[in-house]
Amino acid sequence: MQRRVCQQPKHYSRWSVRTLATDLGLPSSTVHQMLVASGLQPHRVRTFTFSPDPDFEAKLLDIVGLYLNPPDHALVLCVDEKTGIQALDRTQPLLPLSAKKPRSWTNEYVRHGTQTLLAALEIAGGEVVAHVKQRRTSVNFLRFMNNVIDAFPKRELHVVLDNLNIHKNEAAKRWLGRHPQVHFHYTPTHASWVNMIECFFSILGKQGLSQSVHTSKRQLKEFLLNYIAQNNKHPKPFVWTKGPEKLQRIIEATKEYQAAHPRKLRKRRRKVHSIKN
Repeated sequence: MQRRVCQQPKHYSRWSVRTLATDLGLPSSTVHQMLVASGLQPHRVRTFTFSPDPDFEAKLLDIVGLYLNPPDHALVLCVDEKTGIQALDRTQPLLPLSAKKPRSWTNEYVRHGTQTLLAALEIAGGEVVAHVKQRRTSVNFLRFMNNVIDAFPKRELHVVLDNLNIHKNEAAKRWLGRHPQVHFHYTPTHASWVNMIECFFSILGKQGLSQSVHTSKRQLKEFLLNYIAQNNKHPKPFVWTKGPEKLQRIIEATKEYQAAHPRKLRKRRRKVHSIKN
């Protein structure tokens, strides 16, 4: 059965227990038990993206090295922006949770605009510094970084960032020149999973935003800042868990992809060269 499950169905995008049972001529209960016993989950799909970054290995190991062995007397911060957070209101009153019925709301909603959350996660302690702005701009980013410095005075800061232009443009370079205690470390292209602020954003989405209702952008902003303040009352460390073996598999698979797609790698190199010049 395992071989059949791993084959693409002819008339479906994926197997279900019932379609597989029909194909094999077995009861669906038997097929379900066999799938569980073999650990096969044909209903699931995972996503991935290989990085075309020619410096993928060096950038990855640099950041993971910070997570596992941070420099003495220094703090490691993960920084990013969560854009397009919608202030969504419902067109009808919500029905509260009861002993026999789940919390319910209408599927019709009203948009009241969006906000952008700029956040810096101090991974050793779990404290988050945050701003909520209308847009993601270079000016807002550098003002936010000034606030980050004020939150951790007289400390050497190693900041993990993605490759967004406002993180590495001329204004950012001048700002770094004025703040020698701050060091930027850029994640490889298409490798946002290296930045642990994404874990915090995932928690925020599930705990705070997935079932929230906001009647205005101001109310959404207040909610986000209150969520951050509550988090900082009882912060928890964020620990990197991808060990050397898994990293090596990712590095080797990325090298194989880049070797098989040299045109994309050359395009990425030309883009990096043009930015530097």
